[in-house]
Amino acid sequence: MSPTTESAVPPLTVNPRRGRSLQRYRDLSLVPVLLVLGVIGFIVSPAFLTSDNLIGVAQQSTELSLLVLAEALILIAGRMDLSLESTIGVAPVIAVWVVLPSHGGRFNGLGLFPGWTAIPLCLLAGALIGAVNGLLILKLRLNGFIVTLGALTMLRGLQVALSQGQSIVELPSSFTYLGSAAWFGVPAAVWICALLFALGGCALAWLRHGRALYAIGGNPEAARTAGIRVDRVTWVVLILGGLLAAFAGILYTGHYGSISADQGSGWIFQVFAATVIGGVSLNGGRGTLFGALTGVLTLQLVVNVMTLAGVPPLWNQFLNGLIIIVALIISRFTSGETQE
Repeated sequence: MSPTTESAVPPLTVNPRRGRSLQRYRDLSLVPVLLVLGVIGFIVSPAFLTSDNLIGVAQQSTELSLLVLAEALILIAGRMDLSLESTIGVAPVIAVWVVLPSHGGRFNGLGLFPGWTAIPLCLLAGALIGAVNGLLILKLRLNGFIVTLGALTMLRGLQVALSQGQSIVELPSSFTYLGSAAWFGVPAAVWICALLFALGGCALAWLRHGRALYAIGGNPEAARTAGIRVDRVTWVVLILGGLLAAFAGILYTGHYGSISADQGSGWIFQVFAATVIGGVSLNGGRGTLFGALTGVLTLQLVVNVMTLAGVPPLWNQFLNGLIIIVALIISRFTSGETQE
């Protein structure tokens, strides 16, 4: 680094220990909100604190939480992926399309593979979508926002075309097991999501490649100078994001027993709402998976309390938008940084 460059860099004046402490509190900022929502929910309806209701909220959160997990990892690495919304729908459709028999059913597929291969094929489809996004963004240097926006639209069209605009209900039993089974009285999807968040949090905290995501999202050129293979790590994160979105599609399909033609439509707004109010920075390099998870639970509890209070569900979209705008305003003034 030249002396001229060194003189242009302002000296750091923030105490690192104090910064880490503030970051820790920021990750916990939604915990009081969750407690307040719990109190409000109990006042609104005694049914709120029943095990059936709370387990139902947890299961309703599973598919969205996996998309948020994927988006949080991508945002921390300094990128964003809008196509996750379509991947949760198109990956299951592709999988059942190639395994269902070509005749004799309400929905005719290609019958190329046995039914037990539906899950591996679905995950492969999600990974390929992430890989293609990475190819266009990292190798052809195309704008990531536009690429994933185009992928969102294209994949949505592919989902509608393959499903012929109808719900697919004749599914392999292996494909619906994880979304419908219960382990120790709790839906299997809840256990699986908790495990994936724990693994992701540990990876970000202690693994070298996990810590590399913060370095890449904070300053990719500095990360490259430090020896981190920025493009390779980012590509892997995009593939992992597609994989998680496809897995969310498996859980969603098993939960409801069918694949609708518009499965996942409009979810990307909730995904960004949860990640932003959970403290993940849109500028990259900041945030934790615990914060993102509290964002998901906050959104789901708000909807649950509103439902118990008899508020029409038509207000849910308005409230989600209001939450994300308020969270952005709070984040702007607590961080002291502009948001571009």
